Amino acid sequence: MTERAPQGPVFVGNRQPAPQNLADVLERVLDKGIVVVGDIQVRLLDIELLTIKIRLMVASVDRAREMGITWWEHDPFVSGVESGEPDRLEQRVRELEQRLDGEVHDER
Repeated sequence: MTERAPQGPVFVGNRQPAPQNLADVLERVLDKGIVVVGDIQVRLLDIELLTIKIRLMVASVDRAREMGITWWEHDPFVSGVESGEPDRLEQRVRELEQRLDGEVHDER
């Protein structure tokens, strides 16, 4: 007689069911979010030479927006638009429109 592995969620103690696969874990992390914090310090004879603070948050975009985190919308590295560039582009469009209006009036 061959025994089969139990089907359905696996309970650990009185806690929620343990995740069944990587997709479940990823879904839970993106839904709830996870924060990893760490500090690295380099010291020589009790003199702090270097401190690196590492903060990592993993969450879905929707969850991040709910928490008020939207830095990527304004970051030039992510958005591809440098700060001040939209203003320069708008000014350039206005100049081109004025030139076109002037050329249209000159032809008449």
